Order: sequence, then structure tokens, then C-alpha cells
Amino acid sequence: MILIVVKFETKPEFTDRWPELVAEFTANTRGEEGNLFFDWARSLDNPNEYVLTEGFADDAAEAHVGSDHFQKAVSELPQYLAHTPKIISEKIGAEGWGPMGEMQVD
Repeated sequence: MILIVVKFETKPEFTDRWPELVAEFTANTRGEEGNLFFDWARSLDNPNEYVLTEGFADDAAEAHVGSDHFQKAVSELPQYLAHTPKIISEKIGAEGWGPMGEMQVD
């Protein structure tokens, strides 16, 4: 699996609209073959920061980067951002989410 985590810091005037601004990109990416998850979260430390966690099977991330909706996002979304996004992208041995061994809920 390829695990990708990206931090996006929005300009304050666009922060509350960010989920709406990325809705089409999110839906299209979730519909891609090989996409395992594509989840947004808002930072608790920086209210203008959204964290995107993505998972792709094998090398499906390459097709994602080449897709029309990715190219559209790359061209349109920077106007809403305060800074260039920060990314971690790594191939890992996991195949998806599993239960946390250290914490169990009955």
C-alpha cells in the first residue's frame, strides 16, 4: 500500500469552505480503482489546516496523479492555500486499516 499524508493550510477566508472546495476532487478520487481511502481531518492545533490521509493499492497512486481530477485540483486549489502543502508518501507493508491492539472497545 502507498500511504500519503498531506497538510494543507488554507487562507483564513477559505477555511470553512475547504470541504466544499475539495468535494468533487474527493468524490472522484474515492471512485478511482485502487483507492483504499481518502479522508480529510481538520487540525486541532491550527484551525486553518486540513490533513488528508490517502491510501492506494500498489502503484495506483501513479494513475491518481495522472488523472484529470488531480490535474484540475493542482491547478485550482492553490489560490485557496496560504502555503505549499507538506507531504509524506511511503510504500508500506499494510493493506489497509486494522484494529488497534493496544486499545479495545467492547
